[in-house]
Amino acid sequence: MDLLYCINEFDGVTMAEGKWDPASIDFAALNTLRVVHRLGSFTRAAEHLDVNQSAVSYTIGKLRACFHDPLFVPEGGRQVATLRCEQLLLRAAEMLDIIDGLAQPETFVPGQSTRTVTIACNYYERILLIPRVVAALRAEAPNMSLRVTSALGDGHVRLLEREADVLLGPFERRESGFHARRLFSEEYICLTDPGHPAAGRNLGIEEYLSLKHLLIDYGGTWKSAYLQELEAAGHVLAPTLTVPSPAALSELLAGSNLVATIPRRLADRISDGLVIGQCPFRGAFSLSLVWTQRTNSSAMHRWLRDVILRACRD
Repeated sequence: MDLLYCINEFDGVTMAEGKWDPASIDFAALNTLRVVHRLGSFTRAAEHLDVNQSAVSYTIGKLRACFHDPLFVPEGGRQVATLRCEQLLLRAAEMLDIIDGLAQPETFVPGQSTRTVTIACNYYERILLIPRVVAALRAEAPNMSLRVTSALGDGHVRLLEREADVLLGPFERRESGFHARRLFSEEYICLTDPGHPAAGRNLGIEEYLSLKHLLIDYGGTWKSAYLQELEAAGHVLAPTLTVPSPAALSELLAGSNLVATIPRRLADRISDGLVIGQCPFRGAFSLSLVWTQRTNSSAMHRWLRDVILRACRD
């Protein structure tokens, strides 16, 4: 098929003027589209796919010709998807999920597998749950590898972008395409040095708000459940110290006049030498195991989920 190229380019990627038959588009092209969308760059997409940038440019040019749309436009140093591209990506994800499902073997033998599985989670889960999961996986599938990646505040995106097989953590999404199994309930408490005037006491709202707070700000769109409860009641917390994770929390609180509000199970694990007290904003939430429809029927993933559920609930 002869293909002519016009003079206009979209950030270095030529728009093909010739006619392409949409039936000629393969799954590799759709995957390239998805990777460019996720990384926001043709160069980074080429590096991720381990191909020349010209190959990515050619593929995007072909897709632009097929769908009569630029698909990506440069904005703020990134390639931002057009509305038509977003619609295409939604449908492409469905097709790729179907192919993935058909490609999965009907049986899975853990003891013979050398696959790598990825779990998205954050500090809480890495401290309390991942050690159990690692032990369980090593016992049943000693040749498999486990990769743990940060979920930040949008762990569901890690699943949608195929960067993780499962997600461990609080999950409040209601969209279709996700599956979740509740592990246990959790609530927040106050953690202080033993010499703190409020150490170990059940704090009232006014006293709690008047204290000097060490706030854990996980970044992104995530907001801890106790903060949501506090703000819903019309209050504002003014922290004295803000940190990105509970790492080194004991050292920061020891000998200080600060109070940290953290989940109870985490406090039980790291509170050696510190004192736990009741928080007026409990912020009750649930920890869940989450996955997508893409892996729902996979024999390997069914086994993985069963191992994680047993390990975490025990």
